Amino acid sequence: MNDWIETARRACAAARLYRDAVRAATAALVAPGGKPDPSLIEREQRRVHGFAWIGTTVAALEAVADWAARVEAAGRFGEVEKLALAIGFGEYCHQLTSALPMSQSEFVRPAELGTADAARSFAEDPAVRRFLDDGSTAQHRAALASHLAEGRVPDEGFDDETLDMIRTQFRAFTADRIAPHAQGWHLADALIPIELVDEMAQLGVFGVCIDERYGGLGLGKLAMCLVSEELSRGWICAGSLGTRSEIASELIGENGTEAQKAHYLPRLADGSILPTAVFTEPDTGSDLASVRTRAVRDEAGDWRVHGSKTWITHAARADLMTLLCRTDAETPGYGGLSMLLAEKTRGSEADPFPDEGLAGDEIAVLGYRGMKEYTLGFDGFAVPGDALLGGAEGQGFKQLMRTFEGARIQTAARAIGVGWHAFDLALRYAGERRQFGKPLLAFPRVADKLVLMAVEQLMARELTYSAARHKDKSERCDIEAGMAKLLAARVAWANADNAVQIHGGNGYALEYEVSRVLCDARILNIFEGAAEIQAQVIGRGLLTQRESG
Repeated sequence: MNDWIETARRACAAARLYRDAVRAATAALVAPGGKPDPSLIEREQRRVHGFAWIGTTVAALEAVADWAARVEAAGRFGEVEKLALAIGFGEYCHQLTSALPMSQSEFVRPAELGTADAARSFAEDPAVRRFLDDGSTAQHRAALASHLAEGRVPDEGFDDETLDMIRTQFRAFTADRIAPHAQGWHLADALIPIELVDEMAQLGVFGVCIDERYGGLGLGKLAMCLVSEELSRGWICAGSLGTRSEIASELIGENGTEAQKAHYLPRLADGSILPTAVFTEPDTGSDLASVRTRAVRDEAGDWRVHGSKTWITHAARADLMTLLCRTDAETPGYGGLSMLLAEKTRGSEADPFPDEGLAGDEIAVLGYRGMKEYTLGFDGFAVPGDALLGGAEGQGFKQLMRTFEGARIQTAARAIGVGWHAFDLALRYAGERRQFGKPLLAFPRVADKLVLMAVEQLMARELTYSAARHKDKSERCDIEAGMAKLLAARVAWANADNAVQIHGGNGYALEYEVSRVLCDARILNIFEGAAEIQAQVIGRGLLTQRESG
């Protein structure tokens, strides 16, 4: 085994010990009786979230170490891969020992966690020390910058004919059909052309994970990641079109009656039905237990829906709403919630919401355009009596929770695509733009930005793929999915910000694509669970796990 890979494996073992020390210190504060206390978790939120970020960073190191071993076994671990591994481990080990960023201005430090001694022991481990001293050096960064300038990036092969073909196919499709037009669509604030939606349907975008029995491709979450990543590398909205189908098909596939599966899944797979997720309300945000939109039975046994929803993506053009609402007003919290499969008429530009009892207003947004965001008002909107998902009341929240793993993995994949897009634009500009008689890429601060962009992309990508592999094995991976989304969103935003910085003043001009990428990247830290919610879920989840041996 390559010496750097073996060193990485030993550094991961040391990192796990450090993570467990942080866990013990955190548990002593928030789980004195052995079980996490919600009130103490809220009081010590910064420490719990810091622990979550440490756990996420360690998981990313483990994922990249596994990637390096796979690439070496395939005979492809070359100079680019060695440099990316050394720099990535060097940077993340330094963060663990000193200050790990939770946001641009919030850093978690060992001393405030009560683990300064454990951090020193981690730093003194010989494998870790090698990365701290010889990992992210100026020489290594300059060498990797030279490779990046020549178009070489860390290995992205799977040694799987189907997966490698998917990447090739969708990268070519994105370059041909999406990338040349996305900026114009964004500036016009136009819906993504329905003709393109139809082309994506023909490629199987909306049925990647739907069982072949129902007309889908029958592939797994790893394949879904590749499709989402490559489409988002051209425009996040293209990669996001499949999100709603992913959520709807998983809701129905996991919870629907046989009749509901037979009716909806083939139509979702072929794109003849476009769904939208209708969960969020104006005053609830992530607090789904407080959902107030209600559905009541009428004399005929059908449902009548009353209430308001917000941040509903692609709502006007959608044919089907997966609608979380309260069907039992007497049961507070999650227990009174149900999921309705509420069909609606696809709207037009002239009449976006033609159905009686349903109205919508567009929300103007900075980025993430192409599908449009809406607030929806329900005033007696009619839904058939048999539209209850799975035919069971009171199961809506539980049904929705089962989709969060897949949705967050898919969101992490979208973030990876956006991050690569930012890198692509920055690298091209840095090579073409000349200042003081030489290209921007010749300046170390610019080159360093590009190197760290590519390396962090590797860290986030492999963590996301790792979560997808767990999901494909039918293993519970809510923590892993949250980690992937947490890190990938941070990296996408950092990459977009750095790409604008490399563009200088031109990065602030609407005519340059990178201005769009900045706006698109910003939403990733918010939707599908804001970064703070992700950290809360991860921290609480890790506190209930047993320490590594």
